[in-house]
Amino acid sequence: MNTDDFLLLALRNPANSAIADELLRLGLRDAWIVSGCLVQTVWNGLTGRAVDHGIKDYDVFYFDPDTSWQAEDAVIARVQNGLSGLGVAIEARNQARVHLWYPQKHGMPYPALRSSTQGIDRFLTRNTQVGIRRTQQGFDVYAPHGFDDIAAMIVRPNPGPNFSAENYAAKAARWKALWPELTALPAESV
Repeated sequence: MNTDDFLLLALRNPANSAIADELLRLGLRDAWIVSGCLVQTVWNGLTGRAVDHGIKDYDVFYFDPDTSWQAEDAVIARVQNGLSGLGVAIEARNQARVHLWYPQKHGMPYPALRSSTQGIDRFLTRNTQVGIRRTQQGFDVYAPHGFDDIAAMIVRPNPGPNFSAENYAAKAARWKALWPELTALPAESV
């Protein structure tokens, strides 16, 4: 699978396409649609399922140096208002402020980030380390480990500063129940 193949499958989900369009329209800094909603849409295409099968929510990352809750809340409202007709759960998060709430929520440190792609780099699984954003010329795609695991339906742990074997196992089990074709590597394989 190459970038074009990935985009073709990921954009079959009209929600992914609509979110990408809206993020460009809003002009949010360093804004990406990321992770599971992209990968799971591709898995659905590979397995002949409905494009939105198993997708819990659609994650949007952006990076704004204003780390106030009020600024993030305003962006969340703008994204929600612009996409209210989609009927899907969208979670927009300012990656500049994750380090402020992550330790309390997850019980482990989270070093401050300098970009949205650094947030993508911290995902629990390598196969979900992917993001897309629409540009005036087409799309940017961020996939530091490529698309091989996505195409082969392999869930692989991503060792990093916020890796949790327990959280990884729970995520892999949820996905395996929805996509039995997956091969989920054990957390110990990192």
